[in-house]
Amino acid sequence: MPDIAAFLSYVLVTTFTPGPNTIMSMSNASRYGFKKSIRFIIGIICGFFIIFVLSSIFSVALYRLIPSVKSVMTVIGAAYILWLAWKTYKSKPHSMDETHKSTNTFMAGLALQFVNIKLILYAITTVSTFIVPYYKSPLALISFCALLTFIGFLANCSWALFGAAFQKFLVKNDRAVNIVMSLLLVYCAVKLFF
Repeated sequence: MPDIAAFLSYVLVTTFTPGPNTIMSMSNASRYGFKKSIRFIIGIICGFFIIFVLSSIFSVALYRLIPSVKSVMTVIGAAYILWLAWKTYKSKPHSMDETHKSTNTFMAGLALQFVNIKLILYAITTVSTFIVPYYKSPLALISFCALLTFIGFLANCSWALFGAAFQKFLVKNDRAVNIVMSLLLVYCAVKLFF
């Protein structure tokens, strides 16, 4: 991997920014407590891993069938990252009232991943742009899937444990946080071409 800083910036910004997983983890923990919400988080993590494995299989198959797809996927990945940067810059703070009602179960967390467009696009972009062009062995791909799933677990636990304080910080400093996150995403998009 030529630029570990761009990879880690993209992964951390995308994983730790508000999305369906983190907001639902925060919401469930605030309603039921952290211990009772852990089964929901484990469901999220299992689904997260499955989505990453499927994205890896898809990306490797695509690269083998159409070797010239790397440049196309890089452009698509960069465009998606720039779109995320714009959306992050323009986003308003999330509130607990915006979350959808959901059950606090393993299956609810697992099922959420298969309709979580943010995760699906994140997985395809990460795997096809940052991993598959450099690593194709099953062991390397599974290792990256496990690493990215672990980072997702940390993000969801962080939002669950510190959700209230983190949400207050985001609301209080939303413009500065959005600018920093957006600039990190722009950096990631630019680094894809160098």
